[in-house]
Amino acid sequence: MPSAKSTRVSENRRKRKAPILTQTRNYVKKARILIKDGNFDDAKKAVMAAEKSLDKAAQKGVVHKGNAARRKSRLAKQLNDLVKAG
Repeated sequence: MPSAKSTRVSENRRKRKAPILTQTRNYVKKARILIKDGNFDDAKKAVMAAEKSLDKAAQKGVVHKGNAARRKSRLAKQLNDLVKAG
């Protein structure tokens, strides 16, 4: 059973990280939707915003830097596949 202090610390960290993580997920979701729709110009801007958000989240320790890099890589690949297809 965790101590009262570790429970408080975990809860405070969760509260601090939640808005950043939510914002990052929203940026990534928006980018994926625009890529799926095939709108390259808007998708490119959305991917850049998502990458910036992922970098900030990684810098703040909300997500692991490798996790952020993997997500950025996958978004870039999806965007490049859109260019090749269109």
